[in-house]
Amino acid sequence: MTSPTASVALQQQPPGALSELSQETWALTRRLFLQLMRRPSTLIAGVLQPLIWLILFGALFANAPEGLLPGGMSYGRFLGAGVIVFTAFSGALNAGLPVMFDREFGFLNRLLVAPLRSRSSIVLASVIYITALSLLQSLAIMGTAAVLGYGWPGISGLALVLVTLLLLVFAVTALSLGLAFALPGHIELIAVIFVANLPLLFASTALAPLSFMPTWLGWLAALNPLTFAIEPIRAAYQGPLDLSAVLLEAPYGDVTGTSCLLILLVLTIGLFLAIRPLLNRKLS
Repeated sequence: MTSPTASVALQQQPPGALSELSQETWALTRRLFLQLMRRPSTLIAGVLQPLIWLILFGALFANAPEGLLPGGMSYGRFLGAGVIVFTAFSGALNAGLPVMFDREFGFLNRLLVAPLRSRSSIVLASVIYITALSLLQSLAIMGTAAVLGYGWPGISGLALVLVTLLLLVFAVTALSLGLAFALPGHIELIAVIFVANLPLLFASTALAPLSFMPTWLGWLAALNPLTFAIEPIRAAYQGPLDLSAVLLEAPYGDVTGTSCLLILLVLTIGLFLAIRPLLNRKLS
């Protein structure tokens, strides 16, 4: 799947420039992965944090009464979808940090004066890097959940999981990159990340269904983009895949799997279009 930013960049390039754009993007992406290899703590921490959530919360509610959750599923399986989404979300929310550090250390200025075919390669490299990293972390959590006995989706279910995660990662990456260019420094960006992370997790269906929540929190969870990613992934683990089935009984009406994916798609396109003027101004 190609992100909206990638599509725009490719449409703006003449055919002869596509190879140069891909070479520039590959070089900048490779640089980010080399940084990760030199400091693998980022990847390790990105896997350990949600892994701890999965193990501890799964153990905490291991003896919950049968039939407590929708469909009679175990709490570990219910929690697994939330942790998978939280892992991808957290990774994508950090997408702006490498760009912000490049701004502060002056490397971005060097790129802006370099003879690049297209400065879109700077953004494309960040999108590719964060997407690959987030998917790798999420797959590690899925593997751990399978080992713990929480199941593994079938082929069609796995495809749904990957599509859902890609849409979420693209959307959150766009938001994070916009913040990286809009905020004055990395301290402010880190503050936004810390403030946004846990409230969005708790105000979603990651840890509990809507029926467990008070009315005001149920409304927040039913409007939370994380919920629209969690419910399709949860459905992918529950057997025969039916996107036309109702996955979320929200206060404003029933939401199907197809509706969840469409909402994520609209959100992704909207966020990329929203940050495009900012990126054009900062990268010109």
